[in-house]
Amino acid sequence: MLTAITREVSASINDCELSFHAREPIDVAKAIAQHKAYRDCLAELGVRVVSLPAEPELPDAVFVEDPAVVVDEVAVISIMGVPSRRPEARSLADALSRYRPITFLVDPATLDGGDVLRIGRFVFAGLSRRTNRQGITQLDNILRSYGYQVQPVEVRGCLHLKSACSYIGHDTILLNRSWIDAERFRGFQLLDVPDEEPAAANALLIKDVVIIPASFPKTRGCFRSEDFACGRLIYLSCRRQKPASLARV
Repeated sequence: MLTAITREVSASINDCELSFHAREPIDVAKAIAQHKAYRDCLAELGVRVVSLPAEPELPDAVFVEDPAVVVDEVAVISIMGVPSRRPEARSLADALSRYRPITFLVDPATLDGGDVLRIGRFVFAGLSRRTNRQGITQLDNILRSYGYQVQPVEVRGCLHLKSACSYIGHDTILLNRSWIDAERFRGFQLLDVPDEEPAAANALLIKDVVIIPASFPKTRGCFRSEDFACGRLIYLSCRRQKPASLARV
């Protein structure tokens, strides 16, 4: 069974780190309700959901994907690019240790899990404001022994690689090519998000279902084209691209 590790929304989420968005007030109660809808959606798709308690002093901790990279054989605990977020890794490492052997990146590496896109044995790692070359090199050294190929991808204009692209099945990547080097994805079918919805490329594939925000109707039309045939689409309403990320174990 696919297991998703999630974390409750912190009451301090209004103090979250921001790099590419203007700070706007976040309705905490609404964010909590949206996060519950996200977990419910995963459960309805047959995913076993593990919900960790909120971290009151860590406003970004709901985004559990960033402190770790999880593959079938191992969980790699990262050193996140923003120092204030690094304590998030402690409890997440404890949770992941029940499912995977744990290994750690070391200084001077920095890497956010949101910069890592895995497609089978290919792992694309975003070189971004949060992830440096040392982080990608160390990830490559760890995963290569398990048969993975790590390829760096330059990220520009957005926070993480997976802000700009997502694997949506059928050898297809949904992407905003103005934010990344699309040449790195040669061999895949590329589905461009509409210019009016630049942030729509952050989607989530669960089995044969693609989860995307309800706020991107033009992108919804792209999925209905004859160029792409997926199993189902689910549209979630949320403040950001996704209410939270998940570590799959």
